[in-house]
Amino acid sequence: MKDKFEAVLAGSENTHTVIDKEFKAGERFKFGKNWASFLKSLGDDRIKSAQNSLLDMLEVRSLQNLSFLDAGSGSGLFSLAAKKAGASVISFDYDPQSVECTLELRRRYCGGLQDGWKIEQGSVLDRDYLDGLGAFDIVYSWGVLHHTGDMWTALENMGPLVKPGGKLYIAIYNEQGFTTKFWKLVKKIYNKAYSPFKLMMVLSVGAFLYGRGVLIKLLQGQLPPSIKKLEENKLKNARGMSIWRDLVDWVGGYPFETAKPEEIFDYYKNLGFELCRLKTCGGAHGCNEFVFKKREARQLI
Repeated sequence: MKDKFEAVLAGSENTHTVIDKEFKAGERFKFGKNWASFLKSLGDDRIKSAQNSLLDMLEVRSLQNLSFLDAGSGSGLFSLAAKKAGASVISFDYDPQSVECTLELRRRYCGGLQDGWKIEQGSVLDRDYLDGLGAFDIVYSWGVLHHTGDMWTALENMGPLVKPGGKLYIAIYNEQGFTTKFWKLVKKIYNKAYSPFKLMMVLSVGAFLYGRGVLIKLLQGQLPPSIKKLEENKLKNARGMSIWRDLVDWVGGYPFETAKPEEIFDYYKNLGFELCRLKTCGGAHGCNEFVFKKREARQLI
């Protein structure tokens, strides 16, 4: 228990004050609270799904003897997946409750032992903090950098954290023009609303998205899947996540920024990275996933 609170309190008191003010002003979604609810449904099947998806995108069989940085660890699921795959892991998150979630997973599955898995509070916008971390074989930040309020600075800050020859795996919301502006407004309203209205908003968006999916399937001459079937498919194929918790995150996730795939590609190309893998969301709302490799120093000259 002592370890838990020491890690959470590692961040400065001023940082905690800023976060509390952002929550109260409706300027930031409580990601950690949503992740804490997700952990109630977490089991070995979701962990295995997360681990498989991680190794698949990185195109490796294991992470044995590799260093892994989870920048914005959220629930801690992918830090755990990396640890189980053999990596030495450092996890950090801006949200204190997300830090607690990651600590809880370490307690559950590693007996709370710190060997090979360090957990801290920190920000991807804090260059002084990041400079003290060093460089890693793999830097992972899935669906995090677009929630910082300064996405392009966060993207830039990831570069020095990757060793030459190392990989950077990120996921960034897809830019959709007017539709993006609509969802940004929804998120702003959600974070300033009272709890009962928040639930109504999530249910309404869920009904809209499911209804739209049903209509598309029917127009294609196919039978639409049930909610249960969708959850089974998500568990099997989508990183071990939960439909409901992902939906809450989508409706409430604020700050909110987006980018076109080519913008991310060009940005990291100029920083000395080459694209290894790309998985898009097909032009819809959601995240485009990128795996970049940092070119060796001699290639940067």
